[in-house]
Amino acid sequence: MPCPSSATSMRVRPASSIEIEIFFAPASKEFSVNSLTTDAGRSTTSPAAICEDTSDESNRMGMARLYPSRPQITLRFAGWVLYNRRMRFTTIFFDLDDTLYPSSAGLWSVIKERMNIYMRERMGFSEDQIPRIREKYFLQYGTTLRGLQANHDIDVDDFLAYVHDLPLKEYLIPNPTLRSIIASLPTRNLIFTNADINHARRVLTALELGDLFDNIVDVNAVAPYCKPMPEAFEYALRVANEDDPSKCVMIDDIRRTTRAAREAGLFSILYNGSFSNGDADAHLTDWAELKGILERQ
Repeated sequence: MPCPSSATSMRVRPASSIEIEIFFAPASKEFSVNSLTTDAGRSTTSPAAICEDTSDESNRMGMARLYPSRPQITLRFAGWVLYNRRMRFTTIFFDLDDTLYPSSAGLWSVIKERMNIYMRERMGFSEDQIPRIREKYFLQYGTTLRGLQANHDIDVDDFLAYVHDLPLKEYLIPNPTLRSIIASLPTRNLIFTNADINHARRVLTALELGDLFDNIVDVNAVAPYCKPMPEAFEYALRVANEDDPSKCVMIDDIRRTTRAAREAGLFSILYNGSFSNGDADAHLTDWAELKGILERQ
């Protein structure tokens, strides 16, 4: 199997139940083996190995010779199946609420109810006014908060502190599978949320995902804008130091956000929810599908 001339990552799946994850270095015949797992469940890690082509014909007999410190492992099998995991994307923006955790957790529903309480008890809105006003502001300004800022005297920090003052661990459970998937991505990963940074950090801590993200673009950072406004995406790209939106991905559970991201030039993925043409570039219902979606582009 000839070594590629540029950096890449491949998964080799032989006819047996052995699976190897191989990472090639640029312009080198050396590669490292991330993990080797056999059908007996044993695994080992090899710091380096030599890649050599021993196939008689294309896609026929092949051999991967691994040279860990000890012992020497030689695998022989028929028919290489290679999955080139290189992708054109360099940055992924992840939405936070109802995306990194399921909507069934109920957290976002409680946050919305606390918004209603705040508007009623601290701003004097009547019970029947609140749903109508919130829908109007959501459609016109992107969020209830932005509408309240534009039309009323409101303490933004007080509002955000109140609506997010919740025992998150009662609602959120860490998802080791999601953590593994995000950790395996070769991209820079950022949170892009219409919540504030304190809430984002608390959610990431509760989900045990905080160390996997390079930055957080929150509602205060993009003020006076927010998703799905084009200006908010422009700012997020600057934070990510990306001048080419086509190299970026936006994953969100709100259709108008994924539509706006697509219009801004990003590759947009709608997470969960109903999907129709034009909502996004792709639809994701299971995080296990994410890498496949990205690699096919």
